[in-house]
Amino acid sequence: MDHEGDANRTNLMTITRFVLNEQSKYAESRGDFTILISHIVLGCKFVCSSVNKAGLAKILGLAGDTNVQGEEQKKLDVISNEVFVKALISSGRTCLLVSEENEDAIIVPPAQRGKYLVVFDPLDGSSNIDCGVSIGTIFGIYMVKDTNNVSVEDALQPGSSLVAAGYCMYGSSCTFVLSTGNGVNGFTLDPSLGEFILTHPNIKIPKKGKIYSVNEGNAKNWDEPTTKYVESCKFPQDGSSPKSLRYIGSMVADIHRTLLYGGIFMYPADKKSPNGKLRVLYEVFPMSYLMEQAGGQAFTGKQRALDLVPEKIHDRSPIFLGSYDEIEKMKELYAESKANGA
Repeated sequence: MDHEGDANRTNLMTITRFVLNEQSKYAESRGDFTILISHIVLGCKFVCSSVNKAGLAKILGLAGDTNVQGEEQKKLDVISNEVFVKALISSGRTCLLVSEENEDAIIVPPAQRGKYLVVFDPLDGSSNIDCGVSIGTIFGIYMVKDTNNVSVEDALQPGSSLVAAGYCMYGSSCTFVLSTGNGVNGFTLDPSLGEFILTHPNIKIPKKGKIYSVNEGNAKNWDEPTTKYVESCKFPQDGSSPKSLRYIGSMVADIHRTLLYGGIFMYPADKKSPNGKLRVLYEVFPMSYLMEQAGGQAFTGKQRALDLVPEKIHDRSPIFLGSYDEIEKMKELYAESKANGA
């Protein structure tokens, strides 16, 4: 037996240990946040297991309904949503939940209420399940001041009010990426231990990137700044090499690659979707928060993404996320376009 190897494996930074360490920095902390994160992690482990068994368990077929976004629901969407709703309510630390799969916000019964509000997309990119492409869960956490009088309006906060955000990617490995406002850290599930281990400490996105990520099938409907930026990626005028195009069509996977390798991820407004396609609360905000925490930027085409104030829980927005310098270029193109009255 490799006793030395086993001994080394006991000194691992698990996600629970990591969050407890963060908690100890705040004398007033009572551990509520730690409990909430552990329930989210449990939900992710369950969904990871379901995703891995999906092909065998014959739960891939359509559930027969369409969700509030008009998308056909896969059975895994339904299961994942139920898992997270139950995990979050049973934590006793939440008072309001907003899920992509539920038309209305879920107000937690008073007896099980806590001070946190969680917004989440339980299974983003679920149309990719059948072909084995990485999919994921996205979440954001806010605090609610008055837990006795909770309403949907509590969810309509700007992204700058988030206290934490993250995602869990179910792919070749199961990766959990989290920020509590002090940088971004990535954890990988060790199946033999059933624990998420810190594998990507203090993720910093490169200042520039060689990859752009966008659905070019929508190119004919783009606005001028997006068209110009993509043109400059393919045919740079400064003598530099062209950028590579990488687009998976699963936001979690595309953002994960962008965070690690740099570059830009775009889902702009276009003639077909003038308000953009991605949802503000549980897609745009959490990913923008992570991007800024990692040293990148997030821009809507008009403003910093985290300064948006949603009017409804399922509002959509255009979004440009990525390396600091790439988003600066995008901002310049929009400013130029505005100055020219385009």
